Amino acid sequence: MAWFFSEEEIASDVCVLSGDNQKHARVLRLREGEAVTVVTPSGEQCDCVLEGENTLRVTGRRPCENEPDVFVTLYQALPKGDKMDYIVQKCVELGVSRIVPVLSARCVSRPDEKALGKKRVRWQKIALQAAMQSRRGIIPEVADCVSFGEAAALTAQNDATVFFYEMGGSPVGSILTDKPKTLGMFIGSEGGFEQAEVDLAVQNGARTATLGKRILRAETAPLAALSIIMYLTGNFD
Repeated sequence: MAWFFSEEEIASDVCVLSGDNQKHARVLRLREGEAVTVVTPSGEQCDCVLEGENTLRVTGRRPCENEPDVFVTLYQALPKGDKMDYIVQKCVELGVSRIVPVLSARCVSRPDEKALGKKRVRWQKIALQAAMQSRRGIIPEVADCVSFGEAAALTAQNDATVFFYEMGGSPVGSILTDKPKTLGMFIGSEGGFEQAEVDLAVQNGARTATLGKRILRAETAPLAALSIIMYLTGNFD
């Protein structure tokens, strides 16, 4: 079943696919009578049937129940090359709610503001496509890139923050003894984090965690960490 996101609430029993949704419907070669799902900004899931080329008739409505019950923000230090594309895509599939790119001290990739703006547009488009493919109830936001200090300060917004550190820490299960509603997770770039960054994150309430004895690649670590979090919070049930 095709899955779309509407930019506006659907008040009537008829809606029209337009813009990128219309283009996507053409790519899918949808035919009249096919079932289509549209999710609104408020998270309402509308079951629809295609009537004509772009017109949908709403046949049912209900709250979308595909979202995790923990809001996870990934603070991802920028990796090299196009690895961030992969991280955004797979983390959205796994259930991340927000992604904040971070410039840490050991980031090799240090694009200027103009380049970062272009990258953010691409990452947000990747997030949209991944959300459609995995049938999410929201389109996770890819935020503006921030400094490490700014990212550390943002952790005050979270009920808990897990700082995955290659030099070791506590098992994630021992940190998430009380299920949080909002959770932040820090993942480093290829060079990891400097001790001063670890100390700053801890001062802001983060707890260091380990992913085991093996060192994972920058693009593997966020997927492993997020999978563990989703499992421990019951979001793989």
